[in-house]
Amino acid sequence: MSYSRRDFLKTAALAAGAAPWGWMPALAAAATGDDYRALVCIFLYGGNDGNNMLIPTDGSVYAAYASARGALALSATDLASLGAAAGQGGSGYALHPALAPIAPLYSQGKLAAVANVGTLVTPMTAAEYRAKTKQRPLSLFSHSDQQGQWQSAESAGLSATGWGGRIADAVLAHNGQVSVPALMSLAGSSRFNNGRQTAPLVIPTSGSFGLRDNGTSAAAKARNSGLAQVLGLDRGNVLVEAAGNVVSQAIASSALVNPIVQTTSATLATAFAGLSSGIATQLLLAAKMIEARTTTGLKRQVFYVALNGFDTHSKQLDVQQTLFGQLAPAMLAFYNATVALGVADKVTSFTLSDFARTLKPNSTGTDHAWGNHHLVLGGAVKGGDIYGLFPTLALNGPDDADGGGRWVPTTAVDQYAATLASWLGVAAGDLATVLPNLARFSSSNLGFV
Repeated sequence: MSYSRRDFLKTAALAAGAAPWGWMPALAAAATGDDYRALVCIFLYGGNDGNNMLIPTDGSVYAAYASARGALALSATDLASLGAAAGQGGSGYALHPALAPIAPLYSQGKLAAVANVGTLVTPMTAAEYRAKTKQRPLSLFSHSDQQGQWQSAESAGLSATGWGGRIADAVLAHNGQVSVPALMSLAGSSRFNNGRQTAPLVIPTSGSFGLRDNGTSAAAKARNSGLAQVLGLDRGNVLVEAAGNVVSQAIASSALVNPIVQTTSATLATAFAGLSSGIATQLLLAAKMIEARTTTGLKRQVFYVALNGFDTHSKQLDVQQTLFGQLAPAMLAFYNATVALGVADKVTSFTLSDFARTLKPNSTGTDHAWGNHHLVLGGAVKGGDIYGLFPTLALNGPDDADGGGRWVPTTAVDQYAATLASWLGVAAGDLATVLPNLARFSSSNLGFV
């Protein structure tokens, strides 16, 4: 499938809006391997049930989990064991069976979990939630609102920008003048990618990334010349000029990016062999752009990929088995690709989701909840441990907001984001700009990377 000019212009306009991408066309400078770093956000749309992703295995704690979960409890003999977590007092934990492909990376020190993370305006306990003594995030348990808050790290109001975009703003100086933006989405537009100065390059997962017939024939040259003339019209109008600049830059970058995404090296073909899921395809494209870092000249990158379908009000066991069965092999292939490319310690992947799901089952599924567990993977990750505070798995217990097993977060998304931002190279003095609510929390670095 190829894009027509009309399709491409519409995609470029949606991807970039009316704002500049924070880059200028220039010859790509070589990106030194020592200075390269990238973040890869994996968003699990629908609200992943972290209670069945990360499970305690110690006798009495597992028994409490199994009792509360009922028919949704996973058998202890089927779990993918992680072993002890020093950050949780040495208690044992395991992953969902379908995540078994990545479980060995935990003992290798490359995979970590962060427990009970969520949207917060200010630190809050379950007792304070019930007493309504502190401000709550807006529209808790709403998909669209919580997706926006997870992606923006703004829980007290609306935000047009996301923390991925604001991170890219903060590390612009690392990239200098390059011909493609540092922000790249392989999963369409999202708030996470929107910066104040930068906007993402949205790369399709199939077809060509560029104009149809953008070749060397006389007809193609004539059409391209005509398009260039159209984009040069009415430059005295500020809005028209801005739109023309965005489209011109999109066309220029496609000439560089399209050959990259259309070719798969033997290294990446080996790493992703046999995988065809949507999440694997997205991560393969991210790996291609990382592999081509000396071509693009980028030294700091932020990628966005996504997997849909986690709104498991029913048939949760089957649905999560299927989705994790796609996610784990894709994450492992991507990590193995970074190892083969020699950048494993320079690329960090991490998960986000709308929210968790209730510990208490709803027939064959679960309802919307709050604090959730997340995975972080990469050569720079201080793996083999679980960070944050794992909740007490008891209905109406000390961490339960309302009796359904909705955990009040003990770690804020702001802290999770700040830890990743600092690793990518955001200066300490810039964290307040990237994450305006961060100062309300005791720590800006959770130490997992």
